Amino acid sequence: MTVRPPLPYIHRSLTILFMENNMNMKKISHVASCCALVFMLGAISSASLAQGPGGKEFGFGLILLEPTGGTIKYWLNSENALVADIGYSYFGAPRIDVDYLWHFHAFNSNVVKLYAAIGGAVGFGNGYYGVFYTGKHYDEGDYPFYYRGYRNSDIGFGIRAMFGLNIIPKRTPLEFFLELGPLIGISPFGVAFDAAVGVRFYP
Repeated sequence: MTVRPPLPYIHRSLTILFMENNMNMKKISHVASCCALVFMLGAISSASLAQGPGGKEFGFGLILLEPTGGTIKYWLNSENALVADIGYSYFGAPRIDVDYLWHFHAFNSNVVKLYAAIGGAVGFGNGYYGVFYTGKHYDEGDYPFYYRGYRNSDIGFGIRAMFGLNIIPKRTPLEFFLELGPLIGISPFGVAFDAAVGVRFYP
């Protein structure tokens, strides 16, 4: 003999199951909404920290020495930024640099900061006079310290590590910088030092 549960019992069980599933879906929805809100707040907070002078993220300007030309900077957050330079240099004309920067508060000041950077340099054609150590010897028919202009090279590639001083005066859209560091040539091989000063404007 088969015993069938009463229909009201089945209906009540299905109703409870449906309500539990509905509550679970609401909980999942609430958790997802909270996660999305946290993500959005984090993104907004990160964007608000990506500030140069005047709360801006992007600046452009002039750079002198190595290389001499134009420079742009994009702040990723309050400590990190990307910098690209293009100009005339001993390593090539034109020469393009791209660096990743870390700023740190060595002086407990929002006006003056130190920074370290690592990046690469690509030089096209011959550059002007600049000391670049190759490790060669005169008896090999080469120059141990040569000016890249002496070489008939179409392209040069190197990596560099820079250390600099960053000055952002209060209530101005300007950023001043000074930097120095080694450039290690991969092709052609060699070692040199880059030094530069410059200013950027943040519109």
